[in-house]
Amino acid sequence: MHRLVFVLIAFLGSGAMATDAKAPEDALFIDGTTVTLDQFHWLKRPIVVFADSSDDPRFQQQLALLEAEPDMLRDRDVVVLTDTAPSGQSALREKLRPRGFMMVLVGKDGIVYLRKPAPWNVREITRSIDKMPLRQQEERDRRSDPIR
Repeated sequence: MHRLVFVLIAFLGSGAMATDAKAPEDALFIDGTTVTLDQFHWLKRPIVVFADSSDDPRFQQQLALLEAEPDMLRDRDVVVLTDTAPSGQSALREKLRPRGFMMVLVGKDGIVYLRKPAPWNVREITRSIDKMPLRQQEERDRRSDPIR
């Protein structure tokens, strides 16, 4: 009987821990210095925003533009990763090699679809996302199965 109780506690406890571990995946804005693009492969479309400082006016403008339309981004499975620590040499910086401010759109397939040296608004970004083959397939699937 004690073994059964122990197994149930271990099972239920691990479920609660798994739920806590998934919370950052639901976040729209994540610190990019602590993650890699591989974590989002086939799950999310990362928008990576780089700057040499969080005080960079272009960085602040880009974040304000993204924060203005969170629902449009969530509908397209977007996660925004920010990195303002050039001396830290994060995995994102090593892979994408930014110089100063840069906004990068990465598809769920891991391909870099867009690199911009200036801020873009959500409408421009979502238009680019909507042209991606995988996004078009998602829309076709959604229309054919309205229960999803």
